[in-house]
Amino acid sequence: MTTASSKLVFAGTIFTSAFALFLVQPIIAKQILPWFGGSAAVWAICMVFFQIVLLAGYAYSDWISNKLTPRRQVILHVVLLAVSLSFLPIIASPHWKPTGNEDPSLLIIRLLLGTIGLPYFLLSTTGPLVQSWVSRTQIGTHVYRYFSLSNLASLIALICYPFVIERHAAIVGQAYGWSAAYAAFAVLCAGSAFYFMRHVHALPPAAHAARHNAEGDWDPSLRDYLLWLTPAAMGSWLLLAITNHITQNVAAIPFLWLLPLTLYLLSFVLCFESDRWYRRPVFLPIGAVLLALCAYGLQDSIGTDIWIAIPLYAIGLFFFCMFLHGELARMRPGPRHLTRFYLMVSLGGALGGIAVGLIAPRVLPAYYELGIGLVITALLAMVALKARLVLRVSAGALAVLCAYFLYVQIHDDFTGSRRIERNFYGTLISLDTHRDNPNDDVRQLYHGSIKHGEQFLAAARRQEPTAYYGRSAGIGLAIANTEPHNKKVGVIGLGAGTLALYGQAGDTYRMYEINPEVIELAKSEFSFMADSKAHVDTVLGDARLSLEREAPQAFDVLAVDAFSGDSIPVHLITAQAMDVYLRHMKPDGIIAFHVTNRFLRLAPVVAKIAAAKGLYVAFIHDENDNPALRNTDWILVSRDAAVLDKEPIRKATSDIKPIPGLGVWTDDFNNLFEVLK
Repeated sequence: MTTASSKLVFAGTIFTSAFALFLVQPIIAKQILPWFGGSAAVWAICMVFFQIVLLAGYAYSDWISNKLTPRRQVILHVVLLAVSLSFLPIIASPHWKPTGNEDPSLLIIRLLLGTIGLPYFLLSTTGPLVQSWVSRTQIGTHVYRYFSLSNLASLIALICYPFVIERHAAIVGQAYGWSAAYAAFAVLCAGSAFYFMRHVHALPPAAHAARHNAEGDWDPSLRDYLLWLTPAAMGSWLLLAITNHITQNVAAIPFLWLLPLTLYLLSFVLCFESDRWYRRPVFLPIGAVLLALCAYGLQDSIGTDIWIAIPLYAIGLFFFCMFLHGELARMRPGPRHLTRFYLMVSLGGALGGIAVGLIAPRVLPAYYELGIGLVITALLAMVALKARLVLRVSAGALAVLCAYFLYVQIHDDFTGSRRIERNFYGTLISLDTHRDNPNDDVRQLYHGSIKHGEQFLAAARRQEPTAYYGRSAGIGLAIANTEPHNKKVGVIGLGAGTLALYGQAGDTYRMYEINPEVIELAKSEFSFMADSKAHVDTVLGDARLSLEREAPQAFDVLAVDAFSGDSIPVHLITAQAMDVYLRHMKPDGIIAFHVTNRFLRLAPVVAKIAAAKGLYVAFIHDENDNPALRNTDWILVSRDAAVLDKEPIRKATSDIKPIPGLGVWTDDFNNLFEVLK
C-alpha cells in the first residue's frame, strides 16, 4: 500500500467513524422519543450518554496506546469490532418501553447501553486511537488535522440528517442504513489496524524524537491536565445550557438543538484545523459583549423574544466556543501525548454534559445553569489571560456583571411565582397575574415559554373557560355536540385541568399526563378538577402507551392536546396513533386535535391521516374578542360525517390549506421540517 493510499484509509476510517458517530444520535433518539412523551429532555439525556461513552472510548484509546504492544492493540481492537457487529441492526427493543414509574433519565441510559453501547464505544475510540497509529508510522505528520476532519464529518452528518436522510428514509430504513455503514467502518478500521501493525517500525526512533521535538512535545503536568479539561467542560456545558434555553424558554421548536450543536462542532473544526482561525483580538472583545448580552437576556424580554434570542444565543455560543476551543488548541501537546490530551478533552465534555443534563435538573429549581455557565466562562477567561493585567481585570468585571444578572433572574422568578418545580420534563411555574380589575386576576401555569392553562381567582369566575378551551373553540363545540348525559371524555395533556370544567353529573373525564409534577400542580394550584361535577381520573405515563395497554374506553370525545407545548410529540399524530384512538372511541365519537402552534402547520397532517383512513374532519379556527380566551385551531375527526355536520360545528368549519407533497405521517416516517410555517 502506498503512502497516499494509506493516508486515504486512515482518513476514510476517521471520517466514516465520525459521520456514523453523530448520525446514530438522531436515529436512535427518534426511535425512543415517542416512548418518553416526545420530551426535548430525551435529546439532552442522549447527549450525556454519548459524552460518557465518548469518554470511555478515549480512555480505552489512551490505555491501549500506552500499555499494549502494536500487535496486541490490533488483536484486541479487531476482536471488539467483530463482536460489535452482533448489535446490528440498531433497533431499540420494545421491552425497553417505560411503564410510567421509572426514572426516565436512567432508563434511557440503560436502553442506549443495551442497544448501541459497544458500536458507539468503538466509534468513539477511533479518532484518538487511529491518530495515535498515524503518528507512529511514516505518514504521521499534522495528526491534529485528523481531529478537524473528524469534527467536519460529524458536522456533515448532523446537517444531512434532517435535510436529506430524514426526508427520504423511514426510521427502520435509517437504522438498517446506519448498520451497513457501521459494517463498512469496521472493515476500514480493521484495515487501518493491520497497516499500523505492519508499518509501526518504519520510522526510526531518532526520527520519532526529532518529530516530537519539532512539534513542541513536552511532558504535561497536573495543571496542564486541568487546563485541558476545563475549556472542554465549559464548551459542553454552554452547548446544552443554550440548547435548553432556546428550546424551552424561547421557541417550542424541537429540532432547534441542531443549530447549537452545529456551531459547537464548527468551532472545533476551525480551531483544530489551523491556528489561523482563532484570533484573540477578534474573538475576545466580541465574545465579551455577547457574554454580557446573553447574561442580560436571562432577566430581560430580549432573552425570550424569538427574533432576538435565537440569533443572540446562537452567535454567542459560537464565539464562546471559539474562545474555549481556541485556547484549548493553543495548549495541545505533541503527538506523544495525543491520546491523553483527547482523554482530558472528553472527560471535560462528559463532566459538562453531566452537570447540565443530570445534575442541574435535580438541584436547580429552574434553568439557571446557563447563567452559572456564563459566570464560569468569564472566570475562565481570567485564568487564560492572566499574563495581561488589563484583560484579566476586564474578565473579572465581566464575571461580576454576569453574576448580577443571574441574581436578578433568580430574584424575579421567585418574587413573582407561587411554585417553581423542575424535573426531567422541564420547569413548571405557577403564578398569579393581577390586573386593574380584581375580577380579572388569574392564576397561570407555564411550562418554559408555553402557557398550559389559567384560572380566574374570583370565586364567581373559577369555572369559566379560559385560554384555548372556550365554548366556541373546537373542543367546546365537540363536547357540546355529543351525548348530552353520562359523557366519557378523554384528555391527552392535562395542563391546569381546564377541560374538567365541562364535566356534568354522571360524566367521566379521564386525563392522561406524562409529567407527575403537572398532575400535582393541577390539583394543588387549580380547582378545575376538584370543582368539576364529573368523575375525574388521572393516568400517569405517556398517553399513547397507556391507551395501547388499556381496554377500549368508549370515549364520546378524546382531546389530543399536546402539540403547543415545549416539544412536539410526533408519535401522537401518526396513522398508528389514530388507530389507537379509534379503538377507544364510540362509533359517533369525536377526536379533537389541538393544533394551535406558532411554528408548525399540523392541521394538514391530521387531515391527511384522516383521509387515508376514510374519516371525516372539521377544522375550527376560533377568533374572539374575549380577553380570557386565545385564538385557537382545533381539528375534529370522526367516523360519522353527520356528527361534524351539526350546527354550530358546520357553521364554524374552515378550509384547511394543504401542504404540497405532504404524505401520511406514520411512526416510521415523519418530518417536522415539511410543516414549518
